[in-house]
Amino acid sequence: MTEHRLRTPVEREEILRMDAGDVVYISGTMVTARDEAHIRMIEYLERGEELPFRVEDVVIYHCGPIIVEENGRYRAISAGPTTSARMNPLTPEVLEKVDRMVMVGKGGMNEDVVRALKNKGVYLAYTGGAGALAAQAIKEVQGVYWEDLGMPEAVWVFEVEDFGPCIVGIDARGNSLYREVEKTVEENFKLILSQP
Repeated sequence: MTEHRLRTPVEREEILRMDAGDVVYISGTMVTARDEAHIRMIEYLERGEELPFRVEDVVIYHCGPIIVEENGRYRAISAGPTTSARMNPLTPEVLEKVDRMVMVGKGGMNEDVVRALKNKGVYLAYTGGAGALAAQAIKEVQGVYWEDLGMPEAVWVFEVEDFGPCIVGIDARGNSLYREVEKTVEENFKLILSQP
């Protein structure tokens, strides 16, 4: 297990160096995107339109933050991860249209996403239920896009420092901690059932 200090802009070489199970701390630009943002991203990309924010050399965070406005500036008071499996049907389509991607969320993603990440991306797991802790790593809310989607679905741009620890759940070689855990649980379950 290796510890990585990932700083945006992220290069492909950094993505390829990460292995499933490695620990990652993130500094730099993090962009939130949930279901509705992914759908709109796909619409933009299919029309050949440029997105109003970067996705390839930043970190995409599956998160619906709670944001307050104080003295004309935004501040995140909670920014825990949302369940990444919600993005399973959408992520491979986004990955087809970009060069590289780092994603953070919770709960893992399916085999279609594992295949789509090969040689171009990683999925990092962050602890669910730690929204206030995650917000402490957000040093600035730099902007917001697509506010018409509502606060949790809008795209928020954060400047973060030492966001983590995150665990590489899926690496760019197709290794998935979730698959390994599932296999171990299945084997143990069969063993238990075989006992008299």
